[in-house]
Formats: sequence, structure tokens, C-alpha cells
Amino acid sequence: MTHTDRVRRFHELHRSGCFVIPNPWDIGSARILAQLGFPALATTSSGFAWSRGRPDNAVSLDDALAHMRSIAESVDVPVSADFEGGFAIDPDDVAANVAGAAETGIAGLSIEDYRGDASEPLFEFSLAVARVAAARRAIERSGTGVLLTARSEGFITGRPDLEEAIRRLQAYADAGADCLYAPGIRDREAIAAVVRAVAPRPVNVLVGSDFATVAELAALGVRRISVGGALARAAWTGFLAAAREVADTGRFTRLEGVTSFAEMNAFFGRD
Repeated sequence: MTHTDRVRRFHELHRSGCFVIPNPWDIGSARILAQLGFPALATTSSGFAWSRGRPDNAVSLDDALAHMRSIAESVDVPVSADFEGGFAIDPDDVAANVAGAAETGIAGLSIEDYRGDASEPLFEFSLAVARVAAARRAIERSGTGVLLTARSEGFITGRPDLEEAIRRLQAYADAGADCLYAPGIRDREAIAAVVRAVAPRPVNVLVGSDFATVAELAALGVRRISVGGALARAAWTGFLAAAREVADTGRFTRLEGVTSFAEMNAFFGRD
């Protein structure tokens, strides 16, 4: 499947129904998720950062671009990139970085309005909108057709204001975002309100714990479901439990019942 085909397929997935777009953190996890039948994948900034021994939002632009390219090249399904805040503040700089990202083989990318300051976590409204508009222009100039998701981060940065989230998402849609996303919203009435507010644009919902099913979110009109760093955290949970048992007790019971050597090799084309 060519890059053009993957971009076209990614747009098609957003036109009807509801699909899960899980978040791998390296080539191995991406290939397994693709083999499990998921129609598209999305990178996770946190999962990738942890795999590099760093906290979330602490990788460089060059590292992020290389990671995006490696994931996109490793699978034959569309890949969307968690492009954090565009690795810049000024809209022109965001545009330049988005242009570089669009050339990595990804089928989509997201830009968020988190500014990295806990006391005032979101970019000022007009600047946040200008950043999305700049990303849109960069994609248009690239000719790639990469799908643009705009994120408002209030609910996961201590500012759970539904009215403000909707105001921002509507403005981001007007600025050219193809898909809207307010990670951290879990209340079903609130999710439905977001879906109505930005219709007919598709909405992504983050599911990082067992608070809803695919069928339930689809019934609310959600088009896309991602899990962020939750799969990476699930993997780290198993690793930490096993490693801590060995370190603390000298026992190895956590290694019983793990996925077999043969099954892991089978995922990667070996008997």
C-alpha cells in the first residue's frame, strides 16, 4: 500500500462507523497490533518517551520524526502521529515542523494546545487557533493530504471545562482540523455534547481504563477511539511486577504463564 493509499484509507475510516486506533510505542508493538487486525495505528508520545528512558514530552523533534517514519514504514496500515504541540510555539514554526512530519509516511497527525505549564496549561485561545490553522496550511502545501487532528488538553491538565473545550474544538474545526479530540473526557453526556458541537467532523475519544465499550461510544456518535499510552503502561505493568518480584523476593512466579517464545517469534515471521 502506497503512502497515498494509506492517507486515502485513513480518511475513509473517519467517514462512517467507529474504529479503534491503538497506540504502539515501537516497531514490534506496531507490527503485532497490525496483525491483530486493527485498521490503523497511532503513535503515543508517552509510550515512545518511556521506551527511550525519558518522561513524556521530553523527546526531541528529530527523534520524534525518526520514530514516526520508522513506525509508518513498519506496517501496511495508516499511522497517525502524536505530534504533541508541534514542537514549537509560534504558528510559523509549527507549520515548518508539520511540513517535515508530513513527509515521514504518516497518514495523520495531531496538534495539541498544551503549553507545558501546569499553572496555565493551555495556549491562549487565539494563538491556539492560529497554530491549528498553520498546521492546516502546511499540510495543504505538502500535497500529502495527511489528516489533521486538533486536541484540546484541558481535561487532562487540570482544567476540565466542557464549555471551553467545545469552544476550542469548534474553532479548531473552523481552522481546518479534520478530527477533534479532547482527551480525558469520560462522562457520556459530555462526550455526546462534543460530538454534537463539532458535527459533522469526527471525534476521537481516549479510553485509558474500562469506562466504556466500543459499542457504547459508537452509539454516542464517536468515530475514533484511541488508548494513548495505556497499552504501553499495561506492558510496563507486567514488566515491573515481574522485575520487582525477582528483586524483592528472589522468586520468579510472575514469569509463569507469559506469552511463549514461539508465539512471540511467530508474530515476527519466525517459527
